[in-house]
Amino acid sequence: MAAAFVLRNLYRARPALRCPPAELPWAPRRGHRLTPADDELYQRTRISLLQRESPLAMYIDSYSSRGFVVNGNRVFGPCALLPQSVVQWNVGSYQDITEESFSLFWMLEPRIEIVVVGTGDRTERLQPHVLRAMRQRGIAVEVQDTPNACATFNFLCHEGRVTGAALIPPPGGTALTSQAQAAE
Repeated sequence: MAAAFVLRNLYRARPALRCPPAELPWAPRRGHRLTPADDELYQRTRISLLQRESPLAMYIDSYSSRGFVVNGNRVFGPCALLPQSVVQWNVGSYQDITEESFSLFWMLEPRIEIVVVGTGDRTERLQPHVLRAMRQRGIAVEVQDTPNACATFNFLCHEGRVTGAALIPPPGGTALTSQAQAAE
């Protein structure tokens, strides 16, 4: 700190020792604050999205206590999201989840790597023999509350993973708003 102070004072005191601005090894700092109108670095940039990164990927746009909006399509009640389709899932609560209700996830080709399970508004424990059956078939299971399961599913799909989701809508008025709704 002291060395910087001494060099700064030496730089100010002797004009002959100064380097021309083009020869400085670092960029000089501005002493004033810029407004958006002052500098082109602060101007807005417009981006036109011509095509989604992966047009066949499934994304959960929003959820409510009645169901989900997946890729712009409304799905009522519990649903199972597969890599390229959505089906109704015949469970009422996390207690109804059995090996049989998960069977559609291990019958698919290409094999699903991970199934994200949304159990409503709280993370609930699934029966150990159900989790064991999925693990024996080489499918990882991530159990979360539905809001976090939706976010995890979207993240994994964005990464390009072969992911499935088994989602039970959360009771109450919670909702994940889509980006378009948030902008309005």
